[in-house]
Amino acid sequence: MAYPLSLEQLPRQVRATVSDIAWEALAVPEARRLRELGFDEGVGVEVLHRARIGGGPIACRIGRMTVALRRRVAGAIHVAPSRDR
Repeated sequence: MAYPLSLEQLPRQVRATVSDIAWEALAVPEARRLRELGFDEGVGVEVLHRARIGGGPIACRIGRMTVALRRRVAGAIHVAPSRDR
């Protein structure tokens, strides 16, 4: 697996760390929601599930929370290999 990847591209059940977020690619309410949920550089994340219907949401774990993100939003979150393997 070649890094960096977007969260949208990260395979299921692979732990990664947020390396960068393209805040400028997000609408203000989307960016605010990500910050409120704790998305920031250095945070651990894992994709748990993808909707089978194309373009559907992605369920991911951040900390102890499970959140659903639109694929476009997940595409703005870049990840690197997790440091806690």
